[in-house]
Amino acid sequence: MGQNRTMILNHQPYPSNRSPILGARGAVATSQPLAAQAGLEMLKNGGNAVDAAIATAVALTVLEPTSNGIGGDAFALVWDGDKLHGLNASGRAPASISPALFSTRGLSEVPRFGWLPVTVPGAPSAWRDLHAKFGKLEFEQLFQPAIYYAKSGYPVSPTLAQNWGRAAQVYSSLQAPEFLPWMQTFTRNGLAPKAGEMFSLPDHAKTLELIAKTRAQAFYDGELAHKIEDFASKTGGFLSRADLQAHSANWVDPISTNYRGYDVWEIPPNTQGIAALAALNILEGFELSRHARESVDSYHLQIEAMKLAFMDARAYVADPEKSEVPMAGMLDKTYAAQRRKLILENALEPGAGTPPRGGTVYLCTADKDGMMVSYIQSNYAGFGSGIVIPGTGIALQNRGANFTLEAHHPNQIAPGKRPYHTIIPGFLSKDQKAIGPFGVMGGFMQPQGHVQMVVNTIDYRLNPQASLDAPRWQWLEGKQIELELHTPTHIAEGLRERGHQITMQLEKGSFGRGQIIWRLNNVLVAASDSRTDGQALAF
Repeated sequence: MGQNRTMILNHQPYPSNRSPILGARGAVATSQPLAAQAGLEMLKNGGNAVDAAIATAVALTVLEPTSNGIGGDAFALVWDGDKLHGLNASGRAPASISPALFSTRGLSEVPRFGWLPVTVPGAPSAWRDLHAKFGKLEFEQLFQPAIYYAKSGYPVSPTLAQNWGRAAQVYSSLQAPEFLPWMQTFTRNGLAPKAGEMFSLPDHAKTLELIAKTRAQAFYDGELAHKIEDFASKTGGFLSRADLQAHSANWVDPISTNYRGYDVWEIPPNTQGIAALAALNILEGFELSRHARESVDSYHLQIEAMKLAFMDARAYVADPEKSEVPMAGMLDKTYAAQRRKLILENALEPGAGTPPRGGTVYLCTADKDGMMVSYIQSNYAGFGSGIVIPGTGIALQNRGANFTLEAHHPNQIAPGKRPYHTIIPGFLSKDQKAIGPFGVMGGFMQPQGHVQMVVNTIDYRLNPQASLDAPRWQWLEGKQIELELHTPTHIAEGLRERGHQITMQLEKGSFGRGQIIWRLNNVLVAASDSRTDGQALAF
């Protein structure tokens, strides 16, 4: 790892002008400072990186409910000191859901709100299964910070307050009976909390106590499962106790590609992480470092590679238990070379190729013994479906909105099927040694953020904080590209000359929020995105 010292500690200032956080005994980085402190508390109490990750994740359901909750999904990559493990804790569609149900209601797509996009929550199973395999402290101990904040309240941080206010405007417009508990749980007299205002979630605290005491049994086959089924039956929902009982998280083999000597790791489909790997395969054929980071050539090549990879992901990513996903073909280097030939001087109108067959929170943790965790958890869009189970604080996700209703598409909705998933944890290694976890939240921005973090790190040798704070781009569709407002003007002008349709985006949340922890010999180098309230901590 000594040869990576320059790569990791080089500092190129961007608007935040912050430096990464260094420590030797442990590190936690996430999007909410109090949640990061919850994880660090576990490390200081003798826990490992998995204990810290679970405590942070559980705390985030309380401290950042605008992006995740008990009723969401989760994925994790765990480096145990020698090997990388993957956990897919995404839920499946209810058994009573089918494409015909939507056609009889005159719907051409899965809606964003209500019971129709609700899938089985997987987050509680992620906490349970991660602890069962790797945990060191008592399971209930990991819940104590979250329960404390849910009961006693916490001061709402600035970015959280802004997102909460926007969400309240959206969810308050939903008038059906199933949406009333959301207003009762997450607003006070219909108003979202302001920055600095104390907010508590007493029902949420009771639910976390039950999950902790029963190791999630109450959620999937007990008191909480009964409450979910009861509310669904009263309000026209589809989620049943049988659906919850049938849920299981799955340990999976992570997928990877080698990019300029570094191995970049993702969770396999049903996640979109494969899009990041495919884009890196295409980019590897260009000598990117010949071009300055803030150059039109560098932006153009990255954008074009990402467009091609994304089109394949949209065409083929689905639940591999229900559909054939050509993973090997999508990661094939020869196929990448074929796709690379499509990239010319001007912006292309992308399409899917034919591979050979064969609302989110992110956190990362590391401990002194070599264990590192890349973890992501989400209700999908904002608070999710808008449905909260009365008396529990459980906000159900709307992940099913990522299914398609297109006949014969591999991602067409079906009973017991997992949808195309946007949330992806990332990990970087070299020569079978861990460098560390990284991630960028934000829907379809996520694989684009992963590519940009890898390029910033490997091609441009930026340290984690500089990598996160550097200007980002985002492909939307066709030739439409968004650039952050602090992107140099000559980049926007040069991309327009090449046929890209450029919008300068004022909203910094559109470009995701990331965290990184790299291990440099025995030193941990941690960073948290300046686009959010987050914090990186180390000791």
